[in-house]
Amino acid sequence: MFSIQDLQKKLLSNETSSKSLIEASLTQIEKTKSLNAFISVLSKQALEDAEAADKRRAAGKSIGPLDGIPVAIKDNLCLENTRTTAASKILENFNAPYTATAVQRLKDAGAIIVGKTNMDEFAMGSSSESSYFGAVKNPLDESKVPGGSSGGSAVAVASGCVPGALGSDTGGSIRQPAACTGIVGMKPTYGRVSRYGLIAYASSLDQIGPFGTNVKDCATILSAICGEDSHDNTTSARPCEDFSKKLGEGVQGKVIGIPKEYFAEGLEASCKATIEKTLAQLEKEGAILKEISLPHISYAVSSYYIIATAEASSNLSRFDGVRYGYRAPDVHKLFDLYAKSRSEGFGKEVQRRILLGSYVLSSGFYDAYYVQAQKVRRLITDDFKKAFESCDVIASPTMPGDPLACGTSSSDPMAMYLSDIYTVSLNLSGLPGITLPCGSSENKIPVSIQWIGKPFEESALLSVAQATEQLVK
Repeated sequence: MFSIQDLQKKLLSNETSSKSLIEASLTQIEKTKSLNAFISVLSKQALEDAEAADKRRAAGKSIGPLDGIPVAIKDNLCLENTRTTAASKILENFNAPYTATAVQRLKDAGAIIVGKTNMDEFAMGSSSESSYFGAVKNPLDESKVPGGSSGGSAVAVASGCVPGALGSDTGGSIRQPAACTGIVGMKPTYGRVSRYGLIAYASSLDQIGPFGTNVKDCATILSAICGEDSHDNTTSARPCEDFSKKLGEGVQGKVIGIPKEYFAEGLEASCKATIEKTLAQLEKEGAILKEISLPHISYAVSSYYIIATAEASSNLSRFDGVRYGYRAPDVHKLFDLYAKSRSEGFGKEVQRRILLGSYVLSSGFYDAYYVQAQKVRRLITDDFKKAFESCDVIASPTMPGDPLACGTSSSDPMAMYLSDIYTVSLNLSGLPGITLPCGSSENKIPVSIQWIGKPFEESALLSVAQATEQLVK
């Protein structure tokens, strides 16, 4: 796999052209078609954009490190006049009337979008098997899931189709597929990247972020897409920055928090041993390991699935068969139109989550479930706040073990939900996190470590992640 930096050097030295890069990317997408990573491939537009990038470079007007570089975006991100499906039948033929802010900022930086990637339907899942367009395959082992919900974006990078991609992370949907496919994936602080143009799953949890072949790739993409946006009132007013500025600082004197709850029962032995070996290496490099406690973290998954499904039931009410999207045929009554369009348009996992969300918001259950889950959310956020008083970053597993076998999510949905046990807490608390491979399990599957940072301190987080990357190469 070539990194963004590798490709940019080749472009600057005239070893290659943007058009050649796009042609190579399109060829690789065709060669790996069986992985089902893409829902739409934008060949014509990508080649036109590549020619424009080559002309800019020839005129000495290159616009940055992403100029002329092929990238992919998850198919829940709007791109004007392009099909945007969220991997659902209900949006099978929907063409977006505008472009998502994060996508527009990628385009403004010169990146060339070669396609829109497959995913779990409406980003609801951890396996990328619930897509109306078929399951995504893991290029490392096709008997294992590639993770989800941004599985297509992860596979597009892992299979060499593109050096970078965008995904969305609601409970681990960037970090978990990155771990399953052995690449780097990052969830920024909530509010760091605009959600305008992202088809919402759970608005208080969703965050757009990058996939890359290495840590610096993620820093480069994040620098391009972050910043305040008048279209999204939840974006931070903090100015955008160059997130690669602290790369290379190392870990000398950094205090790494080790949550005792994350390294207890439930974590596979080989996974635990690999991560502990990495932490021991970092300690030799001058890092200070400190045991910490996150006492309410055991409630994270249950509170997450109450809050996420409640928000989903509200957000997905707009898909009613009236304004846009799939409409059931031969229906003459309004209620039947709603019921049939939604039951025929949504898949089983989406229906399951809408039902659960409607239940916890209903009269008599709102206080018992939703309000209590929000209280737990505050306790978890406070746990992290207290922990960061005595450490700079926090280390954890990304997943409890190897990726699940294909088909597990339909036969045992609870196993899929629990695969997010180490990731959902960051969405509840709004913290940034990054995952990268640090070794292999006894089954020769990549094991990834997750680094958790303080709010809006992505530069420091990326620095620790890169120091880890250098150690385990």
